Amino acid sequence: MSKKEKIIPLSPLPIIETHFHLDYLKAHPIEEIVRKSKEYNIEKMITISVDPDNFDAVIELTKKFPEVYGTQGIHPHDANSFDETQYERVKKNTLENSKIVAIGEIGLDYYYTKSPREKQLECFDRYLELASELDKPVVIHTRDADEDTIAILKNASATLKQKGVLHSFTSSLELAEYALSEGFYLGINGICTFPNAGNVREVIAMAPLEKLLLETDAPFLTPAPFRGVENAPYYLSLVAQKIAEVKALSYENVLKMAYENSHRLFKF
Repeated sequence: MSKKEKIIPLSPLPIIETHFHLDYLKAHPIEEIVRKSKEYNIEKMITISVDPDNFDAVIELTKKFPEVYGTQGIHPHDANSFDETQYERVKKNTLENSKIVAIGEIGLDYYYTKSPREKQLECFDRYLELASELDKPVVIHTRDADEDTIAILKNASATLKQKGVLHSFTSSLELAEYALSEGFYLGINGICTFPNAGNVREVIAMAPLEKLLLETDAPFLTPAPFRGVENAPYYLSLVAQKIAEVKALSYENVLKMAYENSHRLFKF
């Protein structure tokens, strides 16, 4: 074991990885990543669907590993691929696979606008409707789209019984406050450890611990001091430690509440 690996904190309590992309991880074999994550007390992991090309990969990973759960949905970057055939496929996959725990990753991204905004809005709205129909929570991606995210959630929130999570939260306090008021969770990852992420730490300080989830978004956003290497679920303890520091709470309290929050939302 390398020197860096030895200083990854070993969590004294179980952790739920609520958002990562297992099929995207390339630095090590998938079996090794799952095994090592379990050694670091990662009890369950949710691997996220982003486009039609990885719908089946996500489902196969949930079947291969007892610890791995999944989602089905379309990232806003790929919203231009949305059509009724895709919609029915997401619906069928979710209904037929008990380890698919949410609809997502869906939402809006106006930073890159890889799909037209009109198509992003249509796709987001339809998959929120599907989540309401199937009584599933949603995993939401939102970047530089606070106003439209609030507007579309105002239309959907009343019928979306299970609500969901705004993952990798880096948006405004206004959006955070709105989401929390409607019963949504905020997903916190390694960004909170970055020196220039004061806005994220401000949201963490404001938000109730009962509404925070732990995630990595691996292979992206590796927390300090491991920037530059591929992210993985076994770095999650560093995120929990930073939340504890920001909120002036015990590390164990953060771990315990995040675990309970994850089970409350995703109903494993």
